[in-house]
Amino acid sequence: MPTAITKGTVVLAVANLAANMGIVLTGGAVRLTGSGLGCPTWPKCTPESLVNTAEMGIHGVIEFGNRTLTGLLGFLALGLVMLLWRLRQSHRELFRLALGLLVGVAVQAGIGGITVLTQLNPWIVGAHFVASAIMIFIAAMICQRVRDERNHGGGYALVDGATTSGTRLGAWIVLILASVMVAIGTVVTGTGPHSGDPDAARHGFDAVMITRLHAIPVYPLVIAAIVTAVLVFRTAGSSKAQRGTTLMMLGVIVYQGAIGYWQHFTGLPEGLVLLHMLGSVLTIGAMASLWQRQTSRYVTPGAPLA
Repeated sequence: MPTAITKGTVVLAVANLAANMGIVLTGGAVRLTGSGLGCPTWPKCTPESLVNTAEMGIHGVIEFGNRTLTGLLGFLALGLVMLLWRLRQSHRELFRLALGLLVGVAVQAGIGGITVLTQLNPWIVGAHFVASAIMIFIAAMICQRVRDERNHGGGYALVDGATTSGTRLGAWIVLILASVMVAIGTVVTGTGPHSGDPDAARHGFDAVMITRLHAIPVYPLVIAAIVTAVLVFRTAGSSKAQRGTTLMMLGVIVYQGAIGYWQHFTGLPEGLVLLHMLGSVLTIGAMASLWQRQTSRYVTPGAPLA
């Protein structure tokens, strides 16, 4: 096992982030194609078969294919833990994040199983997405840390430029508002169509009311993101990376808002819903990057990166 952050570590960290984002989109495809119960039980696909059978048709193929991706996530997370094993003392926090990613795969598999066994209960489906969001957040943090240390040498500071109380507070506000927006979005999903199965239960909320509630945190989020970006750009000594994360956050908010309104006023077509899910995972990754660039503990260049 390596005793430093290697190119392989960076590649595997990026692969973990991409895979955790990707499985959200494949899970969305399962839901949008009505394949949520393509495998009607768990952990087997049917009571008699571990895998899908020809009689189950395309829905069985789609659902079982999505299940197999959990194995890929586990393999990638385990590989990252192994590459960081000999760094677990000098890079304790980084190692703990990687270990959390591995544990998260097992937790996600369990929630996915409960989702099937409860016939796609919308609250469980929402919890399934929230768990994925947490894993994407962790994977984005890991990816940023290993890339920074690899590119700039041992002990490169995550907070690689000046911060102020205003920029740090702004990063926290953006994180909180974006998290609230994503969480309410899961309730909107559980209220609307595209449940994953025609007979799946839905929330009894008024669709228009819950959609408007989902939009409420968006407006202060836009303001907070703009103010934070202005403060970061006006901070003497702020880094290019810090400024870049604020622009990235603004970009995904604009994208997500535009797609959200578009899908709402066009009757939630499947393609736009999938693009909105893409916006969700990009939002989570962007808010992790922005928050970490402003709030992570400073590490002196040349010292081990925690």
